[in-house]
Amino acid sequence: MRKAELVLNKEGKIYHLNLAPGDVAETIILVGDPGRAKLISTYFDELRFEGQNREIRSFTGTYKGKEISVLSTGMGTDNIEIVLTELDALFNVDFATRQQKEKLTSLNLIRIGTSGALQADIPVVNGYLVSEYGLGLDGLVYFYEQGPMIIEREMTSSFINQLNWDRDLPKPYAVKGSSALIEKLGEGLLKGITLTAPGFYAPQGREVRLRVTDNTIIDRAGKFQFNGFRVTNFEMETSALYALSAMLGHQAMTVCDIIANRINGKFSPDYKASMEKLIGIMLNRISSL
Repeated sequence: MRKAELVLNKEGKIYHLNLAPGDVAETIILVGDPGRAKLISTYFDELRFEGQNREIRSFTGTYKGKEISVLSTGMGTDNIEIVLTELDALFNVDFATRQQKEKLTSLNLIRIGTSGALQADIPVVNGYLVSEYGLGLDGLVYFYEQGPMIIEREMTSSFINQLNWDRDLPKPYAVKGSSALIEKLGEGLLKGITLTAPGFYAPQGREVRLRVTDNTIIDRAGKFQFNGFRVTNFEMETSALYALSAMLGHQAMTVCDIIANRINGKFSPDYKASMEKLIGIMLNRISSL
């Protein structure tokens, strides 16, 4: 791997994360907000590492004897692609030789985020939802040679056909989350298909001063059905998390606090208590992995 491909800073740390091998645990919580990363770190019984570069804040410590890291990723699939690639390199690339290691490490990656529901019956606040599948509208997976091998082809084709998808938009793709993590961490929580949009406004059907090309996507996506699954929510990271994890051999799961409902128009600007409850639930379950 040439220097312009595996990019390290002058201290020999991975470039965007500004982390070295050993700084991060094999079980990692991912959040968008740097403040939420800091909040989660306050639950740790012991904190052994803290770092920051750009919007990425990193903390590693122990919770009930389990070593856990938490990183903020910022928003969007492009940020997830950077963070996931560099986290993988910290474990699976020898920085001295710039070669893939013979023995690879599989990481547990759990995203705790916020999201907007696309079904009227999903409650706002304390409506915790696990993404059984990520359905990406961002097109990221198609830039990777392995991409077509890890997508759920039948679900992808069904979505494209049922929604009569516009060919001028990025081609959608569906990827399944980790069955092992979903079974262990998602017990008793809502589950569904999460749409991952490449933006917050027009890609999710919102208009401020600019008009969208398609203001029917919420209605059409909400009616999508596949093998008993329905589209439950919109967010901006899960498809990339699931796709990169599948290609690299990691286990990934997203759980979101539903803070808005796009069907009935409800929104909760004060969801701090609900998010803190979700963090506590997840940390207790993660500690037993």
